[in-house]
Amino acid sequence: MARVQLIIPDADRDRFVHQAHLEGMTLSGWLRAAAEERLKQRERLDPFTSSEEVREFFRAHDERESSGREPDWEEHLRILHESKMSGTGDS
Repeated sequence: MARVQLIIPDADRDRFVHQAHLEGMTLSGWLRAAAEERLKQRERLDPFTSSEEVREFFRAHDERESSGREPDWEEHLRILHESKMSGTGDS
């Protein structure tokens, strides 16, 4: 595992540590989770680059909907909560 040194203002560090503790995480874990979420958001924002990607998107959606299974509501609620906390408005 790599070790990364960050230089951030003390006030930011204090805010980040406070939020990490509120979420039951270490500062290191919280920063990794924040970076991972940012990457995931970026991936969701990438536009389709071909008509095949669009077809695949709708094919996957149709398969998921035709399975007859109810959505995983706990996962759905978790995503909604994370979206609210991140302020992105994604739902």
